[in-house]
Amino acid sequence: MSASPDESLHRDVAIARVRGESASGDVDALAVEAPLEIRVEAPDDAGGRRHRSIVVLRTPGHDLELAAGLLFAEGVIHDRAELDWIEPGDEASTISVGLHGDAGRLPEERTTFISSGCGACGKAMLADLAVRRRHRIDAGRPRLTPSIIHRLPETLREHQAAFTRTGGLHAAGLFDEHGAFLSVREDVGRHNALDKLIGRELLDGRLPLEGRVILVSGRAGFELVQKAAMAGVPVLASVGAPSSLAVEIATGCGMTLLGFVRDDRFNIYADVRRIERSDHSRSPRHAEAASS
Repeated sequence: MSASPDESLHRDVAIARVRGESASGDVDALAVEAPLEIRVEAPDDAGGRRHRSIVVLRTPGHDLELAAGLLFAEGVIHDRAELDWIEPGDEASTISVGLHGDAGRLPEERTTFISSGCGACGKAMLADLAVRRRHRIDAGRPRLTPSIIHRLPETLREHQAAFTRTGGLHAAGLFDEHGAFLSVREDVGRHNALDKLIGRELLDGRLPLEGRVILVSGRAGFELVQKAAMAGVPVLASVGAPSSLAVEIATGCGMTLLGFVRDDRFNIYADVRRIERSDHSRSPRHAEAASS
């Protein structure tokens, strides 16, 4: 049974609906997209406070989780204990975050990553990720059968109440090693959805995500693999395609990366060893086109 859609996730607008040569008035539900300012502060050496702000476009809801997950994914914090406070700000659409310790760890300006045309990008980004992430991925678990993977998309859709209403939201779903549903977060941005999901686990002290599987809607780019790797996620699956850099980073982190997980099929792009099959590639890390 799907949960009731959160009213903050969508907004009804008047439209003209055209079919053939006829038009009629109607109402459509649209996914909400609005800015959120995350104001971060930490003590400096002079006994004062330093501040920095990050502005993100997101779908309202679970904003504390989004802030925590984003700061974690960017290596500003490593666990809940490094947060002095995290709470709604004094102004609307703001989150106030206080850090313990060094103000030099305040988040930098948001970075646009180099395009996938750069041959050295994978090695540079993997080296940077190795420095920033604290949680390593366990090579031994989980062990998953194809039937578990096949069930994930339908289960995720059953819990995507806002997507059912709008058709315009991405989702990130968390599952255990048996394919049991644990939680979902939706957002107009696929990266935000994953930040919210990981942020909730961070705030509840459940990182690293050992033995867990995350399924994301859409494609799997480098940023999603990077966020999952920071949280120690061993298996990341997507209903769309990964990028070449995503595969490179997943391989370097020892993460199993699955793509095109839909219609009782999927491809294994990195680390086939967690998928219990007898007919996939013999490569220890890749399967070029393993699908059902």
